Amino acid sequence: MNDRETGFCNRTDDDECVAPPDRVIEDLVIERRRLAISGPDGTTTVDGFPTGGVPVGTPVGPWIPGERGCVDITALNPPPSPGEVYRYFQTLPLPQLPTKQQPPGNALAGLPVIFFTDGPTTQTFTLDIRGFTVDITATATGFTWHAGDGTDLTTTTPGAPYPRHTISHDYATGTYTASLTTTWTATFSVDGGLTAPVPGSTTTDGSPVTFTVLEARPVLTNPFD
Repeated sequence: MNDRETGFCNRTDDDECVAPPDRVIEDLVIERRRLAISGPDGTTTVDGFPTGGVPVGTPVGPWIPGERGCVDITALNPPPSPGEVYRYFQTLPLPQLPTKQQPPGNALAGLPVIFFTDGPTTQTFTLDIRGFTVDITATATGFTWHAGDGTDLTTTTPGAPYPRHTISHDYATGTYTASLTTTWTATFSVDGGLTAPVPGSTTTDGSPVTFTVLEARPVLTNPFD
């Protein structure tokens, strides 16, 4: 399969045709064909294959397979392949979504800490790739909340503050640092054409937050004092 279909080339020896971001490399079999050249009695070929009298420069005979290998076809300037777009997608300045918590600041043991983010979860970029206008729409599709106590909470939504919260975690007393890793997927179009998925995802890490979970101690008081 070549990278027009998969974004990279799987050769029979399991090597990939690796391409820099500004080049297009495909796994191809190079084929040759004889051309008619001038001969003493009309036209001929370099190896004497009969031409049937066709004019000079006419292809003659079957295609002859050559070696298979990674070929730079950038000069032919094909539209960006999905794999090429993915390489650009990985370099985009995607938002590093912040970790928000409730209650803000310190928390109490026995009461859950609510997590959410309020950053942008969709962003569109317009790139010039080898003269083609490529629109990439990135969407946050996965959220991994690192609670700071060894627990990871994975969701497909950015959460929400109380009372619409969907993401919370219970802590023992102590100090913790929580953070958010966001997974981004995308679609793209070339020169305003059909939209297609970008074959892969990338992640961003937001700034961590540190807080202390305290233990509330009951104290008896005399209401008449």
